[in-house]
Amino acid sequence: QVQLVESGGGLVQPGGSLRLSCAASGFTLEYYAVGWFRQAPGKEREGVTCTSDSDETTYYRDSVKGRFTISRDNAKNTVYLEIDSLEPEDTGVYYCAADTSLDCKTMVWIGVSLPMDHWGNGTLVTVSA
Repeated sequence: QVQLVESGGGLVQPGGSLRLSCAASGFTLEYYAVGWFRQAPGKEREGVTCTSDSDETTYYRDSVKGRFTISRDNAKNTVYLEIDSLEPEDTGVYYCAADTSLDCKTMVWIGVSLPMDHWGNGTLVTVSA
């Protein structure tokens, strides 16, 4: 079955850290640019970061630079998102998506409005004391 599955979400206190996973099955994630997106309650989904397929360059939305780190483990067919110094504003559903055509900057800024090859179903992150 071809799918992306996110995991690792949960309830975290402000200042804490989380590592989210985006695992692919049925296809090889190494050949795709992979992005992480989040949707806060009552807001539209937005791209936050991406890792390219070829040279694994990364791109981050300015608002998350320094706190979010994207990485990939091709042997595990998985992309990770580590979030440090969590803030209540980070609360939301986090999705990953993969595409073979988009560059990372495009994926982060307008990827939500474009047809992408694969989307996961999301994992909920709640930051609260």
